[in-house]
Amino acid sequence: MSEENIIYIGSKPIMNYCIAVITSLQEKGDKVTLKARGRSISTAVDVVEVTKNRFLNDLTVEDIEIGTEQLESTDGRMRSVSSIAISLKK
Repeated sequence: MSEENIIYIGSKPIMNYCIAVITSLQEKGDKVTLKARGRSISTAVDVVEVTKNRFLNDLTVEDIEIGTEQLESTDGRMRSVSSIAISLKK
């Protein structure tokens, strides 16, 4: 796997991301990373659990990284936003 296999989690339905994980694992290798910020963190966790429990029983969580990113808000001020990166391996 020469390039990183990353799926960015946003506001789409959970099943869309589950299908993206499955497709990515089939086409691009046996590892994938989900990245999310703010309110999307809970969606990322749900995607991992649904994919693991319903579709790929051999899927394992290899690593979880949490952090904080500084983003500029619409009024120009800097604010801190939580982030997570979940690495999965088949």
